[in-house]
Amino acid sequence: MSPSYDVIVIGLGGMGSAAAHHLSARGARVLGLEKFGPAHNRGSSHGGSRITRQSYFEDPAYVPLLLRAYELYDDVERATGRRIATLSGGVMIGPADSVTVSGSLRSATQWDLPHEMLDAKEIRRRFPTLDPRDDEVALYEKKAGLVRPESMVAAHLQLATRQGADLHFEEPMTRWEPYKDGVRVHTAENTYTARQLVICPGAWAPQLLTDLGVAFTIERQVMYWFQPKGGVKPFLAENHPVYIWEDAAGVQVYGFPSIDGPDSGAKVAFFRKGEVCTPETIDRTVYDHEVRAMADHMSRCIPDLPGTFLKAATCMYSTTADEHFVVARHPAHPESVTVACGFSGHGFKFVPVVGEILADLALTGATAHPIGLFDPRRLAAAPA
Repeated sequence: MSPSYDVIVIGLGGMGSAAAHHLSARGARVLGLEKFGPAHNRGSSHGGSRITRQSYFEDPAYVPLLLRAYELYDDVERATGRRIATLSGGVMIGPADSVTVSGSLRSATQWDLPHEMLDAKEIRRRFPTLDPRDDEVALYEKKAGLVRPESMVAAHLQLATRQGADLHFEEPMTRWEPYKDGVRVHTAENTYTARQLVICPGAWAPQLLTDLGVAFTIERQVMYWFQPKGGVKPFLAENHPVYIWEDAAGVQVYGFPSIDGPDSGAKVAFFRKGEVCTPETIDRTVYDHEVRAMADHMSRCIPDLPGTFLKAATCMYSTTADEHFVVARHPAHPESVTVACGFSGHGFKFVPVVGEILADLALTGATAHPIGLFDPRRLAAAPA
């Protein structure tokens, strides 16, 4: 007889690990299936740090979810003893009419979020590592900072296991189908049944959600670590904020303080400057010309950062046509399947609250969280 569960979660990266935690915390019998090992580096939930912020330039509709995510960071830290979030403060820099600045200000104003607007002179005074152009400004948010993706995934897996979830690694789903009043899930090792299925496929969304009616673009992205000239002390979290910096041409870079010791350097990356790929075809090699392009760009705004190149790593963005998420009951299988995908390079900060939402949807069919923006039906006619 097939082992039976209340809920099967496919994918145990950021969103899937959080879903497994929240579902098992509510007493559900949970099976989690993961293609790779725990907290792996083959998808999108790795690289040591992700920016978190509340003055959200993408859309003010995200802010209530961010407020809840911050509460859940604290809950996870208390429950596991793991360091999840470091609130170093953050600056969103660029021309005043840039998306990064104007959109952040719109969210901060609409939701009455604490923030300051800084001109170029004040940016340089407050943060001597930064050297903006005279016509650039910044929105400073004290509650911005970073979250640690591997630590957060490991914490959610730890909690899910503690709460009785069965987590199977190196056991990918091969297919699933409706079965009686639920679903049947097949792997190379076994067949399982459950009342509900939660699919968190990351960059594998185009393969696993062919019937969703949504076009996804998978992009190769590169993260870089440089040892600053003169060492990391000016780049520690008490001195150097997280930042998203948009230039006059609309190119965005983002970066972090140094968080892992005197020889760890500081991390920086371009935002949405990658080639289309698949999980099978992504080029994991980072080339000299890519490192030079990153260093040249940063030398114009943070002159001491590209001192010595240390390392680089690749990850994947799963991008929808409008760059918003998909979090919903599956339109073709609304009674038994919930999906979370298309997090488009800005989703990791939402991991704990998305896990809570997925538990709501799988167990009750609805959630009190505002997720109307993430309905996949908005993208049904979107071109690939």
